[in-house]
Amino acid sequence: MFDQLKNLKSLAGLMGNAGEIKEKFEQMQAELARIEIEADAGAGAVRVTVNGKMQILQVNLDPAMITALAGEGADADKVMIEELIVAATNAAMEKAQLAVKDQMAELTGGMNLPGLDGLLG
Repeated sequence: MFDQLKNLKSLAGLMGNAGEIKEKFEQMQAELARIEIEADAGAGAVRVTVNGKMQILQVNLDPAMITALAGEGADADKVMIEELIVAATNAAMEKAQLAVKDQMAELTGGMNLPGLDGLLG
């Protein structure tokens, strides 16, 4: 009961500062677009970079991996590379989601407002 009352007071405080929050929200969206988060798979064979808006910015394939795979079966190579790209992309997206969550906590003062995080992606 006391937690709900505390959340309602916090929400009322946020609503009273709606203009300021809107400005901070817009700044946060711009900042998230600039943040670059990188993750890799296959011990660095594939690296994927995403931004805080969950957009893939870059996919890098290690040239040594490509050279090493050139002499092997093409179908197996293709499948392995595709799996590494998926793994690296998923890891980068998870890191980006954590960055967004941290930014949201900062904007809302740690108060959980359902659905607000969906506005940033």
